[in-house]
Amino acid sequence: MVTKNIMIVGVGGQGTLLTSRILGGIITDAGYMVKLSEVHGMAQRGGSVVTFVRYGDNVAEPIVEEGQADILIAFERLEALRYCHFLKEGGALVVNDQRINPISVVTGQRQYPEHIMEDLEKDYRVFQIKAQEEALKLGNSKVFNVIVLGLAAQHMDFPKEKWLEVIEKKVPAKLADLNKKAFLVGYESGK
Repeated sequence: MVTKNIMIVGVGGQGTLLTSRILGGIITDAGYMVKLSEVHGMAQRGGSVVTFVRYGDNVAEPIVEEGQADILIAFERLEALRYCHFLKEGGALVVNDQRINPISVVTGQRQYPEHIMEDLEKDYRVFQIKAQEEALKLGNSKVFNVIVLGLAAQHMDFPKEKWLEVIEKKVPAKLADLNKKAFLVGYESGK
């Protein structure tokens, strides 16, 4: 198998680590070599967090180069804009349509860009979901990241049942059913 490249981008506290653990679990279960690398900006203060996931028959290094990502999973729209140049031509940009103001916007040093989603759609294959709203319908806003992952799973070669098995293994038992429901909300939205 040719190496596949996935990036997960978001803001500190949005669940990129859990998402990468679920991804790593399904890839490992499928028998592929997987390399993960996480880059934290000021994550604890709401800064950017980037996770690289590379998998295939033989993966030498964990870093995804610009223009090489098959899938970019963005938990916030400004982060999607910030990292979209990592997508390869024809790659899938999966975006949680949510706005989180960075410190520079909060302090008045910068303006939050307008029309991010429209601008991204001009140049990329964008698949968006209002995952925060969907998570609130499930009764827990923290599962929005698994909803976004469910949508992204539509662009990967792993069966739905395997995703659900891995989620069962990777999240605390008391939250497994909720996370599986969240995954299915995202997965079904992408059909």
